[in-house]
Amino acid sequence: MSSLRGHLLVAGPALDDPNFRRTVVLVGEHGDEGAMGVVLNRVSDVRVEDAVPPIAILTAPDELVYLGGPVQPQAVVVLADFADPSQAEMMVVDNVGFLPGEVDAVDELGELRSVRVFAGYAGWGPGQLEGELAEGAWVILPARASDVFTSDPDRLWKDVLRREGGAYRALAMLPDDPRVN
Repeated sequence: MSSLRGHLLVAGPALDDPNFRRTVVLVGEHGDEGAMGVVLNRVSDVRVEDAVPPIAILTAPDELVYLGGPVQPQAVVVLADFADPSQAEMMVVDNVGFLPGEVDAVDELGELRSVRVFAGYAGWGPGQLEGELAEGAWVILPARASDVFTSDPDRLWKDVLRREGGAYRALAMLPDDPRVN
């Protein structure tokens, strides 16, 4: 399978893991050694300035920390929309990439049009994601920079399915609990 970097993994109805139910994951890395990404549509109630004050100068006031996934929830992962993509540690989609792990001065990053801070990440060992894909747990869709910086994370799961149309549009209309339909 070719790399899924820059794609979305959208939780399908067969995915019953509570960590990923109705999530949208941006794949940041995918290869023979596994995959990693961040959940784009789970927001905490913790402000960036309270959790990681040094990074708060890069974000909008009162910006909240997103819950990137269950792996290393104390780890900080930062995605930004770079005016100069060469400043990113690794590009993911369009001009969106990961902030370098070590930055001596904010000026080194150049202009950052948007910044999103995540606590933790989603990770898969070798072959694990491919197994979940074979089981139908995830829908693979193309990512857009606007997905990363959505202003309405609660609607993101439905929105990305709807924009694909067809059967995905129907999937987006499923109630949270189909038994109550």
